[in-house]
Amino acid sequence: MTVGLYGGSFNPIHTGHTQLASWLVEHGIVDELWLLVSPQNPLKVNASLLDDRQRLHLAHLAVEGLRGVRVSDFEFRLPRPSYMVHTLAALRLTYPDRDFVLVIGADNWHRFPQWYHADEIMRHHRILIYPREGFPIDEAALPDGVILLQTPLYDVSSTQIRDAIAHNPAYNGFGLNPRVWAEIKAKGNFFNSQFTIHNS
Repeated sequence: MTVGLYGGSFNPIHTGHTQLASWLVEHGIVDELWLLVSPQNPLKVNASLLDDRQRLHLAHLAVEGLRGVRVSDFEFRLPRPSYMVHTLAALRLTYPDRDFVLVIGADNWHRFPQWYHADEIMRHHRILIYPREGFPIDEAALPDGVILLQTPLYDVSSTQIRDAIAHNPAYNGFGLNPRVWAEIKAKGNFFNSQFTIHNS
């Protein structure tokens, strides 16, 4: 079984994440797609980062009913800070019957040489790159085992959503699964004091 690993903070998870995940499964690129929710790194404090379990809960709400898409808290049980090379090594030991491929955006591919032990990741795993606006990829220059996907562009980001929640009283949850938006509105304390839920 081929499992795509799509890691991120998902802060919060949005429709771009889930649409990409479903696209990969529906087009037979992977058999399953695991949204690997990254725990908060204690060495890099981010005041706008939701609590680990809150982000995980919202991710579970977002994938309800999506065929072949799972949410994983695997990294929650690993030492921190989390490095993908260590996560992948642990996954290989835990699930020896699965072929894990790494799914990253073109922006992350541009930064990939700075990833911790990037060469080791490439030795053990294929990498699937999805396009991101403003980050061109020279497909002919990609090394073996690295594939550029022709997925749609998903014009939504967690940063934009957090900013809209904080500063736009007219924001109505655009870019969020309705279940996720309802949960955020119902429990505004998901966000710290700089994020205020505006109820019109």
